[in-house]
Amino acid sequence: MVQKLVIYPDDRVNCTSTDVRQYNQTLWDVIVDMEDTMKANDIEAMAAMQIAYPYNIILIRNGDIYDEYINPRILTNTDTFDSTESSVYYPDVEVTVPRYGKIKLIYEDRHGKQQHADIDDKLLAATLQRKIDYTFGGNLLDRVEKNQREKILEALAGKGIMPLADEICPTFSKKDYFVSFTDKLLGIMGLSLLTPLFGLSQSTLQTIYTIDKFIFPIIILLMLGFFFYAQYEAKKFSQCSSCQVGNNIGVIVKRSVLALVFAVAAYFILS
Repeated sequence: MVQKLVIYPDDRVNCTSTDVRQYNQTLWDVIVDMEDTMKANDIEAMAAMQIAYPYNIILIRNGDIYDEYINPRILTNTDTFDSTESSVYYPDVEVTVPRYGKIKLIYEDRHGKQQHADIDDKLLAATLQRKIDYTFGGNLLDRVEKNQREKILEALAGKGIMPLADEICPTFSKKDYFVSFTDKLLGIMGLSLLTPLFGLSQSTLQTIYTIDKFIFPIIILLMLGFFFYAQYEAKKFSQCSSCQVGNNIGVIVKRSVLALVFAVAAYFILS
């Protein structure tokens, strides 16, 4: 099935792809979608992330055949040269970047059998390197100097490449307020554990412990608020990155667990 291409400024390409571990119909369906999308858009090579599949898969068209590289890794590289390249992620952009003309590669086929290749064709070697960049969360403009990159991005914005503002997941989100306030409360809980070192009276320590008991449920409520606002934001902005889901879960789990640890420690130290 033909899938929608991930095109700048959609930042899902910045997510590191996951190595394939199961060699089954799910993998083969992804490969079919990649082939169909390449045919529909006349694309010579594609990383799975370019159609928003976060898997370490690369396809390169070789005549009527699509060569499959699953979990590719470059072992050695030699023969540096300047490669003039373009990418469907950045429409109408062409840059010259340094690449290696010869590479030794290991990868797996669709059945999980390990393969290797010695590639001394500069075009193929450069193409593989460009697509492998995507699997590590990189893209073509990461290879150029900062000033050149900024000029290219300004030119893309001038051509109307940028989508409507209300379609883009914002750089700053209101859900960050939940995190900021939670971190301040966690700081208070952490510092309270040090108060016995200052020779405070038992009644003062008991008051501090009462405050800690009050802070703990507030942190849990803040993390619940963070979760529901993140869900709302993901639905509101069509360009929100799928990799943010994992980040949001990590934010919630890390701070909730830390609050629980502080609460238990306060029980034994302050109570």
